[in-house]
Amino acid sequence: MKAFTPHNDGYITAQVDRDEALLVQNLASQVSVLLREGNASDPAILRMLPDAYPDDHASSAEFRRYTASGLIDRKVSNADIVIMTLSDAIETGEVRLDPHQAGAWLRSLTDIRLSLATRLGIETDDDEPQQDSVLQELYDWLGYLQNSLVEAVDEGVTGE
Repeated sequence: MKAFTPHNDGYITAQVDRDEALLVQNLASQVSVLLREGNASDPAILRMLPDAYPDDHASSAEFRRYTASGLIDRKVSNADIVIMTLSDAIETGEVRLDPHQAGAWLRSLTDIRLSLATRLGIETDDDEPQQDSVLQELYDWLGYLQNSLVEAVDEGVTGE
């Protein structure tokens, strides 16, 4: 996947090959399934849905009771947007995002990377992965995509 590029019409695009599109679609789908059907004690879910009050279990549980469902719905919706826009890209070789879709991509890439970071044992920027070099390369590549998209959104907003 090439770097994202902002355009004067407000859209952001990137060239993508079929295999890359299918890979990111698969990852977004896995995160969606994990959020909807996964075990609430899974470390990746806990990382994507952190405690609001880490030092107060009762308050965190109460907060989660009222907010978790809506947050999960929004995260699944973001993943669905990634999946849908990549379906179009498989045919055209280009991801084309409006500002709303770009925001959904940024949030979904964050969720995908958080789930991978959890599996790799990465909790801070200084942590080294504890295992799988393929997952590490995937994590880094998704970081490149996310950074590229952030820069394109910023450039599109500021017009620079």
